[in-house]
Amino acid sequence: MTRVRITESLDIDLDSEKWCCHSCGAVMKSAREPYMNGALLYEKPAGEIYGDVIKLSRDTSISYTPDPDFMRIIEFYCPACGALISVQYLPPGHPIPVEIQLDIDQLKARYVREAELKK
Repeated sequence: MTRVRITESLDIDLDSEKWCCHSCGAVMKSAREPYMNGALLYEKPAGEIYGDVIKLSRDTSISYTPDPDFMRIIEFYCPACGALISVQYLPPGHPIPVEIQLDIDQLKARYVREAELKK
């Protein structure tokens, strides 16, 4: 089985053409589809990341939390081990973009050539 690391959290199994979690090795989804289709999705409240409002004085306070009407935080996790795969900041209603689109046939050909050169 030939596994190639694509990101810190994702591998591709070239034999089965599947996305795999780099942490646990779980097979997620066909690599010809976006990996997000096989991942767990969680819309995280921005307040959990950026914290509460900071009171500077009696009349002044500040918050680094994005307005939820302006920004949402989407996290993608491995369905088997729960490892974080990706985080995207998107405006509400925006479709989730496809960040990785591989030419699997070309990638396979490259690894076949490299294996032949090693012989």
